Amino acid sequence: MKLRIGIVGASGYSGAELLRILLNHPSVEVTKVFANTSAGKRVDEVHPYFLQKCNLQFEKYSPGSAAGLDIVFIALPSGEAPSIISSLLSVVGKVIDLGGDFRLHDMQEYQRYYKRDHTAAEFVSQAVYGLPELYRSAIQSARFVTNPGCYPTGAILGLAPALIEYIIVDHGIVISSLSGVSGAGRSASIDNLFTEMNENVRAYKVVVHQHTPEIRQTLSHIFGHHVSLTFVPHLIPTNRGIYSSIYAPLKAVISTADVIGIYKKFYANAPFIRIIEKDPPEIKNVLGTNYCDIGFTIDKENNMLVILSVIDNLMKGAAGQAVQNMNLMAGLPETMGLV
Repeated sequence: MKLRIGIVGASGYSGAELLRILLNHPSVEVTKVFANTSAGKRVDEVHPYFLQKCNLQFEKYSPGSAAGLDIVFIALPSGEAPSIISSLLSVVGKVIDLGGDFRLHDMQEYQRYYKRDHTAAEFVSQAVYGLPELYRSAIQSARFVTNPGCYPTGAILGLAPALIEYIIVDHGIVISSLSGVSGAGRSASIDNLFTEMNENVRAYKVVVHQHTPEIRQTLSHIFGHHVSLTFVPHLIPTNRGIYSSIYAPLKAVISTADVIGIYKKFYANAPFIRIIEKDPPEIKNVLGTNYCDIGFTIDKENNMLVILSVIDNLMKGAAGQAVQNMNLMAGLPETMGLV
């Protein structure tokens, strides 16, 4: 019997990507799609890609309309999930939230970076951080998963093995990430117009981006000590993809071959991590996939490890990773519907 799935916020980029993946997933059936601003419209009216592929109609969300579903994805902008999480968990089996509201443990940091008070803080401790390569066993037994942010996914996966194996120091780390414009969501914004972004690269929220504490919190947790880092995000004139260049001071001299060996061993059971040994990884090679490609260079003169991490922000950075988490939560093969 197939799992009954609902998507709250199905009209956005991440919601539509979720629907695209799940319509081809052999073990689920999407039975409800919610989008308040598009309620009453067919999915293919809002996203013509789904013409003759999906006959569902967007509904306004209410707990009663979601009751009885096995798994519900929340693909709403950050700040909206807290208002529905209590009622949703009371009527459905499991929940996966793609927003940022339940990722941070420190409510003062949440207020500082998200510019609002948390209205459902009591649920933060119930949410399992959904990065399968680090928290697979916890995800498998979870009822509520908070999906990682797109920038944190690439940065954390790039840095985790080096920190855990003590080949880099825990301070002076710099992460410079380039993202396609879809990472900003589907809402209209003058800054994201074609004429503003074409032939342009723009840094934004320099050192104050809301993903900064998420990266720091997760790396500090897995390392066991506070990790100090600087994070600078940029928008680039592409639709999707994130390229993270990470600069980390090495503890001692090490060869590139040894670094590759450490990463291959660490990710030996991670089906969506690909270690790139020769040329630097490229965005084009991960588009439309759930892979994270990781490459390395050592700056011998400055004793720095340069880590290059590449993902598709709508897949491994959002919808693909959410489905990976769903598979684990439901006891299905981790890669089902994603390869």
